[in-house]
Amino acid sequence: MPEVKTQKDKINDYLMNAVLIVYFVAALFPVLWVFSLAFKTRTQILSWPPTFWFTPTFENFQSLFTGLTGGTVGRSTVDFLHNFGNSLLISFGSVALSILVGVPATYAIARFNFKGKEDLAFTILSFRFAPELMVIIPIYIFFQRLGLLDTYTGLIWVYQLITLPMIVWILRGYIEDVSRELEEACWLDGYGRFQTFRRIVLPLIRPGIAASGLLAFIYAWNNFVFAVLLGGSRTAPVTVGAMQFISADALRYGDMAAAIVLAAIPALALALYAQKHLIRGLSLGAVKA
Repeated sequence: MPEVKTQKDKINDYLMNAVLIVYFVAALFPVLWVFSLAFKTRTQILSWPPTFWFTPTFENFQSLFTGLTGGTVGRSTVDFLHNFGNSLLISFGSVALSILVGVPATYAIARFNFKGKEDLAFTILSFRFAPELMVIIPIYIFFQRLGLLDTYTGLIWVYQLITLPMIVWILRGYIEDVSRELEEACWLDGYGRFQTFRRIVLPLIRPGIAASGLLAFIYAWNNFVFAVLLGGSRTAPVTVGAMQFISADALRYGDMAAAIVLAAIPALALALYAQKHLIRGLSLGAVKA
């Protein structure tokens, strides 16, 4: 029989729902506020009290596409589309390289027993939670001597410190969940280890690859330290390019908000595209160590 709720239980449920609604609105308000700033004029942005009902304008987005920002106040040239393209190239390049290297490496860690296996896995993970400023000086000297400063190759390479640990540690749980008996059956049928990995293991861990790849892309897309210290005007991504909206004569809130909205589109589009694999990936093998 279904449980009958008392009046006290119903009141507790109402209070809990009210608290959750308040928390949801408070957490979502900054996102909605930035989104609204992208469609306001400079006068509406600076008005007091704040304007909540207004006629939307695409002036800020037009400024980003034309490269002339600031309207009539503090007008300057900002090549945001170049920064946006840099972010796409560096983020997708680093994630693709991490998947290419990380999937076989994770398979070796999950399937083979060798001395120092757990130490190696922990070392890879330590690259993720170690402060970036702690390693930036030796990396900068290394890049300077090899001529990798302000190059796409250099940034894609150093972004592995962000993306590779995420992919390795999420996929490890997935591969360990794949039954060894399936692989052994393929070996009895005459398939080699590589063919078994390609035909059996790889299709089964696709949700994990989607989940880890998306999370790695978000971390790479939002990185600032490596990009600002190891990059330059030629390779600056959106996180560095956004600094161009701050100058001595003006702070261009509208253009900055429009840039934030555009910068959020790739990660949101990938999340919607990989939604099915993402939910399955995070709920099955993502938390297993």
